[in-house]
Formats: sequence, C-alpha cells, structure tokens
Amino acid sequence: MSSTRPDAPRLMLPGLHEVYEAFVRQSAELPDLNGALQAELWTSAQLGALESTAPHAEGRRAALGDLITSLRDAGTPGGRLFLRALAAMGPRELRGIARRAAGDAVDAPWAPALGRVSVSQVWLIQEGPLDGDRLVCEFRYQDGSSLHALAVRLSYGDAPSEIVVVGDVPALMTAARQAMQAELCVVQPYDAGAVGERLRAALEGAPTLPEECYPALALARHRVDVLTGR
Repeated sequence: MSSTRPDAPRLMLPGLHEVYEAFVRQSAELPDLNGALQAELWTSAQLGALESTAPHAEGRRAALGDLITSLRDAGTPGGRLFLRALAAMGPRELRGIARRAAGDAVDAPWAPALGRVSVSQVWLIQEGPLDGDRLVCEFRYQDGSSLHALAVRLSYGDAPSEIVVVGDVPALMTAARQAMQAELCVVQPYDAGAVGERLRAALEGAPTLPEECYPALALARHRVDVLTGR
C-alpha cells in the first residue's frame, strides 16, 4: 500500500515523497541478491546516495525516518528486506524502528545473517608518508562464510580518502605482501579495538568525505561498531 493513504503518518519531508517511492521500487532488487554481504553492500549504497545529498545531519535523520515509513507502508518483500538490512546495519539510532517496521517475515534465506559478522584479522598497510595508512579489517559471517574486508585509507590527519569493501581478501593480502617484499610498503597486524576507535574518530570527525567514499560508508560504520564491540 502506498504511503499516500489517508491514514498514513505524515512525512517529515513530504517534498521527497517521489525519492522515497524510488527507493521502494529499487528495493525489488533485494530478493534476487545472492547473500547477506551483497544485500548489505546494496543497502549501504542506497544510504550513501541519501546521505551525500542531505544538507545536514538533521535532514538525513528525517529522510531516513520517512524512508522507513514508506518501506513499511509499501509492504513488499523487497521493502521488508530493506528494512531488515537497515535494522541490522543502518544508523544505530534507527535500527530499532526499522526492526519493528520490518515485521517477522523472512523474504530471503540470507536475511537472518544480515549484520551478524565477527572480526577475523586486522592489518595496517603503510605505503609511504604521502600515501597515509591503509587499514584492512577482515570479517566473516557467523557461519564462517563470505570472508571480506573493509579497507579504509586515511590521509594526513586521519582524513578518510578511500572506503572500499574487498571480496577477494587473499588476493589483496598476497599483493600487499609482494609489495612488502619489494620494500614498497609495510604490512603489520593491528589491534582490532584500536583500529575501531581510530576509524570511528576518523569517520565521525570528517566534515565532508570524497564522493567515492559514500557507497561503503554505512557498512563501514557498522563494521566499526563490530570492531569496538558496540
């Protein structure tokens, strides 16, 4: 059912109604995805698109609240999966609202795995004083599947300059070790909690981010919560 029904809650930003409806339509892609990681990446990209155009934090929160309302009222399998993904790895202050809006239906076999990851290994890669530090954090889902890594490059002053999610972690680390043997970089293990706090400070302290950072930003924030045990 559309969010325009007479008894529907009033949107905080009604001028964005068409934007919310576009997200609802796009959520039809979710049931066909292959797993939880793909769904989290999809959700992170949608949240990044919304945040990158939001004028301020208050506007972003209002838009996300409206989006949750629109997805709930749509009542589609894709909309429910979007809500479940938001409940699992969206902004912390809205996870409970999204969880209640999603209901109990399971519209994909991978839905229960959303957000349920544990830390594997964490690495610091230093390629030179002008390139900053690259922090590579490996994660697996609770059943041991879908090894992947969050890779964040921090430039001078710990400003995020690159945020990517790497699926082929062995290939990434093999390339890093080859570069280390050629004395092109230094690779060393890092404490997960320390990395989490460093990344949290970097992500929260940055007034703006490069445009290419936004698609993986929501997923990065969730993984930082995992690193710090929050």
